[in-house]
Amino acid sequence: MTRLAVVTGGVSGLGLAMAERLVREGFTVVVTHPPTMDPATFVLPEGLVPRACDAALEAEVQALFDGLRETFGTAPSVLVNNAGIQTWASLLELSTQDWDRVIATNLKGCFLNTRIGAQAMIDAGVTSGAIVNLGSGCNKVAFPRLVDYTASKGGIEQFTKVAALELGPHGIRVNCVAPGAIETERTRAEAGDYAGKWSRITPLRRVGTPEDIANAVWFLASPQASFITGQTLHVDGGVFSQAPWPDYS
Repeated sequence: MTRLAVVTGGVSGLGLAMAERLVREGFTVVVTHPPTMDPATFVLPEGLVPRACDAALEAEVQALFDGLRETFGTAPSVLVNNAGIQTWASLLELSTQDWDRVIATNLKGCFLNTRIGAQAMIDAGVTSGAIVNLGSGCNKVAFPRLVDYTASKGGIEQFTKVAALELGPHGIRVNCVAPGAIETERTRAEAGDYAGKWSRITPLRRVGTPEDIANAVWFLASPQASFITGQTLHVDGGVFSQAPWPDYS
């Protein structure tokens, strides 16, 4: 039987790295992308199956999982909730429209895919399912000018815990991976010398790579983490574990 996984927002960046890691572990991986994205703009490696789906729309998420059952004859045993967006604005400048859009994609999208995906696992008789949600360093500390994003990721961490409690009796584990400063095409465009700036203040003295996050996601999805659920794993080189400290030297 096909070993099936779903990675939302999986056609680029961190999502693509996670999907490729799952392919190496023997999964066929369905990667979702926004319906507004032209499939001609990306080329996927073998083993990745693209599907257009707006994570914030219940009908589209339901159609996604229904379609997987029809196409592959089963439900995914691994779901990675990675789809997310962010806006840069201070609290006093943040528009209601941007708040609604970020919360809908990040937090509501995580809820919809988890609820519908978990039900699909249960209906298909999946006895050992794993759901991994993507958090952030702002699960631990506040990020300025990322009000809506921070709120959504904090919500995802608490959602992870309650989902783990309720889905555990069904054999489904739910965990969260919270990346720190990870160098991708997007983050390089956000700031000049992204790697240099963040590596200077990271205890391990480097920024993370998409593979660092993909390895953590796979660990939590793998049998090696079969007794781990409801947890958040911070993959940040220690950068968000340190408190501001005055220099007395």
